[in-house]
Amino acid sequence: MTPRIRRIRGAGARAARFAALRRLRPTARGWGTGLGGLVLAGLGLGLGSTDLIRLGLVGPLVVLVGAVWLLLVDPTRGRHPLRVVRAVHPNPVPVHGTATARVEVRAGDPSGRARLAELVLGEQAATQLSGGLTLRARVVRSPGQITLSYPIQPIRRGRWPLGPLVVRRADPFGVMRTRAALGQQAEVAVWPEVVDLLLPGGALVGEPDRVALGARTPSPDDAALRDYRVGDDLRRVHWASSARRGQLLVRSDERAGMLPASVLLDLPQDRAGIEWSISLAASMGIALLTAGHPVRLLGARAGEGAATVDPAVRLRHLREGAGQTGRAALLDLTVDLEPGRTPADADADLLAAAHELTAAGSGSALVLGVLGPLSAAARNTLAPVGDLCDALAVVRVPSGAGVARREAEHTIAALRRAGWRACPATPGEDLHTCWLRLLRTER
Repeated sequence: MTPRIRRIRGAGARAARFAALRRLRPTARGWGTGLGGLVLAGLGLGLGSTDLIRLGLVGPLVVLVGAVWLLLVDPTRGRHPLRVVRAVHPNPVPVHGTATARVEVRAGDPSGRARLAELVLGEQAATQLSGGLTLRARVVRSPGQITLSYPIQPIRRGRWPLGPLVVRRADPFGVMRTRAALGQQAEVAVWPEVVDLLLPGGALVGEPDRVALGARTPSPDDAALRDYRVGDDLRRVHWASSARRGQLLVRSDERAGMLPASVLLDLPQDRAGIEWSISLAASMGIALLTAGHPVRLLGARAGEGAATVDPAVRLRHLREGAGQTGRAALLDLTVDLEPGRTPADADADLLAAAHELTAAGSGSALVLGVLGPLSAAARNTLAPVGDLCDALAVVRVPSGAGVARREAEHTIAALRRAGWRACPATPGEDLHTCWLRLLRTER
């Protein structure tokens, strides 16, 4: 992204000048010079000494000259203000990964180069990007340009601001100083931390070498078909089935036997549980993508201020292929996920996801869930999914005794009765261990 500093005219220009005045601050030398001069001028006035008065006024005059000088050389104003170019690579970056931020401050004219040479620059970053540590940048100065580069290591998933630059400058007398923001903020998207989960052949229904499942196995014409949605590629329309049913149907998967899958996510309210659940769900989705299954992510919701994503896009199955990979697209969908504000909101998210999974032509034959202790209503909502899909779920079980633990145990039992393969897991547990336990779980 290339931030631009625009010239401000009219009332905006007056506001900018007032803002620059508010940023001016006397230094310790400035306070001493100004107050000392006023005391000396007052003493001269009391003694009737014109020379003392004139000498005393020199101090306040020096402070005033320093303030005017700083206003005239303000790097954010003028005919050719300094230009800031900021880039982060890679962006997005995973949690605990490393990215490099590069900031270039450029001057386009001789006066700008003179101002640039005397600036003291400081970069701002969200604590989620720096881990609360001081960013140490490598600074390279060249005629007309200053380049800062420094590493960032995010510690939390989300979208976090980087910048703007903080510019500090003092006048030649050292009596006034100013602090201003230069350039604009950049946004760094942080993916959740994921692990590589192995998917042994035949571990899930839908693998090509899996035995037939009788009535639960869809016919070849219908297994990988779903209703047409706006934006789908018309080349994927299955015209024979569309003519037979009287509505447009598209192929969910071009690879025979690799059935489309959905990862169902139910988030808790505690931050540690949220991040653990998202990491597990994302890791499951990537394992399915790697094995060749088209995958989509259902449940939860995007938080406030999230990047705008068409809801219809979230319902499509992602695939590995040309262009943006399915892995990157799946991780992008996890960046903004947050739990519902209330238990009712969480149940509503599950209800919407279950409705999508059980709708005719929804296109998913496999469902992998990361769930918490569910209410009776939520358990009843998810029960039909076990009849229509091959469904597996990891259920979060609190480590201590109490109502939440009993609800988690009831959830596991209810899902198994409904045809799910469900297993318990403790939030924070090793993801590989949870995954292997899930694959070995019987109905």
